[in-house]
Amino acid sequence: MRWLPAPPSSTQRWALALTAIFTVSAVPAYAQAPLKQRPPRVEDKDAVTTVKAEDIGGRPEREVTLERNAELIKDKTRITADTACLRQVENEVEASGNVKIWRFGDYFTGDELKLNMDSGQGYMLNPTYKLETNSGQGKAERINFVNEDVAVVVNGTYSTCQGYNPDWYLRSSTLNLDSGRDVGTAGTTVIYFKDVPILGTPALSFSLSGARRSGWLSPTPGFSSKNGAELVVPYYFNIAPNRDLTLYPKIIGSRGIQFGANGRYLGETDGGLYRGETYLEYLPHDRKYAESNPDKSADRWSIKSKHEQDLSKDWSFGWSVRAASDDNYPSDFSKTVSSSTERQLLRELRTDYHGEFWTLTARAQKYQVLQDPESAVDASLFVTRPYDRLPAINFHAAQYDVAGGFDWGFDGELTRFYHPTLINGTRLLAIPQLSYPIIGASYFITPKVMVNMASYQLDAFKDASAGRDDPSTNLSRVVPTFSLDSGLVFERDIQWGGKAMTQTLEPRLFYVNTPYRDQSKFPTFDTDAATFNFSQIFSENRFVGSDRIGDANQLTAALVSRFLDANGAEALRLAFGQRFYFRDQMVQLPTTPTVVDAHSDILLAATGRISETWSFDSAVQYNPSQSRVVSQSYTTQWAPGAKKVLNLGYRYLRNSFKNVELSTQWPIFQRWYGVGRISYSLQDKKILESLVGLEYNADCWVFRTGGQRFVTTSTKASTQIFFQLELNGLSHLGVGSPLEAMKNSIPGYQRLNEGYAR
Repeated sequence: MRWLPAPPSSTQRWALALTAIFTVSAVPAYAQAPLKQRPPRVEDKDAVTTVKAEDIGGRPEREVTLERNAELIKDKTRITADTACLRQVENEVEASGNVKIWRFGDYFTGDELKLNMDSGQGYMLNPTYKLETNSGQGKAERINFVNEDVAVVVNGTYSTCQGYNPDWYLRSSTLNLDSGRDVGTAGTTVIYFKDVPILGTPALSFSLSGARRSGWLSPTPGFSSKNGAELVVPYYFNIAPNRDLTLYPKIIGSRGIQFGANGRYLGETDGGLYRGETYLEYLPHDRKYAESNPDKSADRWSIKSKHEQDLSKDWSFGWSVRAASDDNYPSDFSKTVSSSTERQLLRELRTDYHGEFWTLTARAQKYQVLQDPESAVDASLFVTRPYDRLPAINFHAAQYDVAGGFDWGFDGELTRFYHPTLINGTRLLAIPQLSYPIIGASYFITPKVMVNMASYQLDAFKDASAGRDDPSTNLSRVVPTFSLDSGLVFERDIQWGGKAMTQTLEPRLFYVNTPYRDQSKFPTFDTDAATFNFSQIFSENRFVGSDRIGDANQLTAALVSRFLDANGAEALRLAFGQRFYFRDQMVQLPTTPTVVDAHSDILLAATGRISETWSFDSAVQYNPSQSRVVSQSYTTQWAPGAKKVLNLGYRYLRNSFKNVELSTQWPIFQRWYGVGRISYSLQDKKILESLVGLEYNADCWVFRTGGQRFVTTSTKASTQIFFQLELNGLSHLGVGSPLEAMKNSIPGYQRLNEGYAR
């Protein structure tokens, strides 16, 4: 019996009529290095041909006939059949009855075979086939063998599903399978799912191994509450193993036609490696935007570009560019929570030169600030514009264990700061430092001295609110700092959970003394108060940036205990830390009063992997003077098996936010998996982000469906629905991008068909 699907009935033809006609290619998975080429399938022409049968006859040196259980073997080709004939002059085989042939790992069966053992040319009637590369298989009326690499399937099928009745398959009058070039091509083709035609194409091209190939990708419909119905019809150019380009024409029902392009590249020159990626979007005359903003241009666009390149072993340069046409662009077109809240778009050009123990960096940075559309009615939403650096030159040098054990370092900076509405100026900075680490088997002591020297040249500034002009100003400061870092490490062997472990106890003291220098007249170009955490309490300056050097006479006390398994891996870490101030903190940012506390908040942290399936992370900042928690965060993950993960998190910052998050991927029954995520603001009593979906894994295909909703502005949210049918080794069809949404929203999410790269 031949396995050939019947032509679609009249009740099925509607499905074909509704499907778009496109050339489908495998979904690209960008390689970080050139793809390895498979060795050519070449057979040894001088290899000996071995024959076996129950009855062997023929003419000497001319023809060998094999009857009953015939078998022929030559190098990488093996043939079995009921009967066979080998013509020795032509080196040609004819076989019939239960014919089976193995060629370079590919497997064919059929009723009749004719094959030239030298050229690889021939044919097989009523064949079935199975390819080694991706387990692709099918049946046909005939297969024509063109050479060792190429086989032409006539009026046949192809699928990566196994079994006699595959869930999906494509049917074509002519299907060319070229193992040498790793490509399958066909003419007019119909793709069937559960014997129902779901897509018709005038031409088809796909990779036999899942590698990247040029061609039309499957059209992707979509729907969102902000833009209505959408349809993306991408075309992929596989320019080279290390270069590609994807074009994304998109029809947006309520807005118009948007054009997108994403180019990626990776390579090497005489100077070294280079890599980069650029993504562009352009929507001429956005109808919806024009209606609500008649006085503004309705042409909308966005660009993201990044490039890194080595010019030599020691010299490199790169750029990073982000830009958009208007303030509303992120909220109107973003597909994720993070991108919808991006309001400070950086444009940077930089170059770095490395010496033996020093680095010189020059860069120019400029920001585009996109204001939240709701900021006009809520001042708290207004985004402050950072200073541009036009340019900034940084120098860093350091050497360790010199002159009898000293470490020294030097940091220098020359930066021109620009802001359209604030005071501008140039800052020259020099920070030399010297330390002498004393390290023993169970202790360390590191005294260090450093000096922060800065000079400012401030431009003349017109203060409109005060009705005066401030002339240009020169400011300078010299601030020395002494610090002493010390610690002990104790160890003991313990039994925990039935396992032998090592517990450490690591007390640490960190003392800092910086005299007070009045810095109230200095601007704050790039400075803010540092976030209070375990990293910051062991730094000399309580500010981030170089415009304020905090005065200090303080001691940080911390205690860390770690639990290490037999391999040295950390199973649990417990930490405690607090600062003690011996004088008031006078140096502050503008409008911030002097701090007179005798001690800081208490920091507590615990993190670890207490079993093969459970891991957690937690941090608490507690104010003992007011007996209240300032901030806290807790996350835990339970992953008891493959594609089983449950995440629970809670984050709190007093007077700012109080959020709880839950996400999971979990098998429901048989081959069904549920995925979900919810981020809820307990403070605002509203959902910030939600995702719910279902996945079905059928070995050779995966189905995904669900919806996502997330906040785009303070009063608006975007809702998207998606579903997708992914045919392993061929392509995917559906609405939206559920796989990306699930991967980005659920920590620990695992793709159901991991073997098929995208």
